[in-house]
Amino acid sequence: MATYTYKGRTRSGAAAEGTVEAQTRDEALAALRRQGVLNPVISEKGKEFALPKLRGGVSKKEIAVFTRQFSVMIDAGLPLVQCLEILGSQQTNKMFQAVLNSVRSDVEAGMTLADSLRKHPKVFDDLYCNMVAAGEAGGILDTILQRLSLYIEKIVKLRAAVRGALIYPVAVLVIAAVVVWVILTFVIPVFADLFVGLGARLPLPTRIVIALSNFMRSWWWLMLGGIVLAAFGVRQYYRTYRGRRVIDGFMLKVPVIGMLLRKIAVARFCRTLGTLTSSGVPILDGLDITARTAGNAIVEDAITKVRRSVEQGKTVHEPLRDTKVFPDMVVQMIAVGEQTG
Repeated sequence: MATYTYKGRTRSGAAAEGTVEAQTRDEALAALRRQGVLNPVISEKGKEFALPKLRGGVSKKEIAVFTRQFSVMIDAGLPLVQCLEILGSQQTNKMFQAVLNSVRSDVEAGMTLADSLRKHPKVFDDLYCNMVAAGEAGGILDTILQRLSLYIEKIVKLRAAVRGALIYPVAVLVIAAVVVWVILTFVIPVFADLFVGLGARLPLPTRIVIALSNFMRSWWWLMLGGIVLAAFGVRQYYRTYRGRRVIDGFMLKVPVIGMLLRKIAVARFCRTLGTLTSSGVPILDGLDITARTAGNAIVEDAITKVRRSVEQGKTVHEPLRDTKVFPDMVVQMIAVGEQTG
C-alpha cells in the first residue's frame, strides 16, 4: 500500500492537505472525494518530481500562446506526449520548459493531463486544470484548449487596458507629489526668510505652511521612515483574514477606483463561470473555482455564499441578489439564463 500526499479544498472553501494510504492513485482520489476534499492534487510520497530551482515565473501571455498551439496540435491529431515534447522544446522560458517536461513525464507514466497539470499550481490554476479534466472526460480536449486560450488572451488584454487606464492618474499623482515636495522644501523657505525680514505678522494658514516646510526639512528621515513602516504595516495587515476584507471592502467604496474594481470583478466572475459551465464543469465546482480567482475578498465571500445556497437547492441569481455586490442587471441576466436554460 502506497502513501500519497494531497492538497485540495473542502466544501466550505478551506484549504486541505495531508496524506492518504491506498493501493492505487484512483483509490486515493476516491477516498479523498468521500472525505469531501474537492479537486485534490496528489502525488506518491517519495516520488515527487523536483523542478530545478529557477528564478522568475511564467506569464499569462506565455500560457495563452502555449494553450493555443497545444489546441492546434491536438486538433491535427498529434499524440499528447508528442505535443508536450514539441512545445517544451520550443520554450525560451527555462522554468516553463521544466514544467512542461515534468507534465510530459507524468503523462508518459500514465497520469491524466489534468492531474499532471495540477502538480504545478503556480503555472496552471484550478480553472485551467478543471477545464482540461472536463475536456478529457468529454473527448473534446482541443475545443476546451481553444476556449482556454481565448479566455486567457482576454484576461491579458483586460490587464493591459487597466494598466493603460491607470497610467495617467498615477503619473498625475506622482508629479503633484514631487511639485508639492519641491515647493515645501525649496520655495517656501525663501518666502519665509523674506517675511521674517519684513517683520510682518503672518496669517495662520501661512504659518502652518511654513511650519510644515520646516518640519519636512528637519525631519525628512522621520517622514520617510513613517511612510515605509506604514506601507509595511498595511501589507502585513492585508495578509490577515480580516485585514484583506477590510482593505478590499474599502477599495470597492473608493470613488472611481471602486467602480472600476467592481466592474473588473463582475466581468471576471461572468467570464470565468461561463467558460467553466460551457466546458462541462459542474456548477458547484465552477463557483468554487470562480470564488478563488475573484481577486477581491468581498467578491470571493459573496460567491462562496452563492455556492452554499446553490448546494442547498436554490438558484444562482437569488443569493447573488442578496449579496448586494453584483449589479442588478447582471443578476437579472443570470435569472433569465436560468429560466431559459
